[in-house]
Amino acid sequence: MKRESDLYRPVKRLLQAQGYAVKGEVGNADLVARRGEEAPVIVELKLRITLTLFHQAVARQALADLVYIAVPRPTGPQARRALKDNLALCRRLGLGFITVRADGVTEVLCDPGPYAPRKNRKGQAKLLREFDRLRGDPNDGGATRHGIVTGYRQDALRCAAYLAEHGASKGAVVARAVSVKPATRIMADNHYGWFARVEKGIYALTDDGRAGLVHWADSWEEAPEN
Repeated sequence: MKRESDLYRPVKRLLQAQGYAVKGEVGNADLVARRGEEAPVIVELKLRITLTLFHQAVARQALADLVYIAVPRPTGPQARRALKDNLALCRRLGLGFITVRADGVTEVLCDPGPYAPRKNRKGQAKLLREFDRLRGDPNDGGATRHGIVTGYRQDALRCAAYLAEHGASKGAVVARAVSVKPATRIMADNHYGWFARVEKGIYALTDDGRAGLVHWADSWEEAPEN
C-alpha cells in the first residue's frame, strides 16, 4: 500500500457493512462514520504505526468514545511481535485497532474500551528476585561499556575473583566463601567461558575468566546507591 486512500476504501466497506454512513477527511479526522443517532466512530489511517499516530488517535478521543487506528497488516519475521506490542498499547489507551491486508481484507484486532491488564505475578516475582540479587547499582540507568550487569554475572565474577586469589577450588568452598549459593552450578554451566572443571566438583579460572575480571572490575563489588 502506497497511499492512505488504499486503507480508506477497505475500512469504509467494513463500516458500511455494519450499517454506518462513512465520510473521509471530516475536520481533522481521517474517517468518520455514523449510524443513525449513535455516537460517531473515528478512524485514523496511516501507512505505518508511529508515535504521531497514537498522539492523533488519543486527541480524537476528546471527540468520540469509539476511536480506531487502521494500518496495513505488517509482514515479515517481526510482524507477530509488532502486532502483539501495538495491540497491547491500543488496549492500554482505549483505542481500537484495525489492520488491512494487501488484498483489502480488514481485521478488527480490538475495539475501543477500558482496559485493566492482568498483573503478571510470576514476572513480578522474577523481577524482585533479580533486584534483590543485584549488588549495588552497577548499571546506573544504562548499560556499562561492556553490557548490562546482571545478578548472575555478579555472582560469576565473585566466584572468578575467589579462584583468581585461591586457585582451583571446590564449588562448595567457593559458595561459602563468597556467599553465592549456586556457585557450583554457575561454574559448571560456564556460561561466560570463565571456568574450567579440573576434576569432579573442583573448578579453576580460565584466561577468559581473568580477562572478565579486568573488564568487569567495577561491576561486582557492592557499591553504595545514590
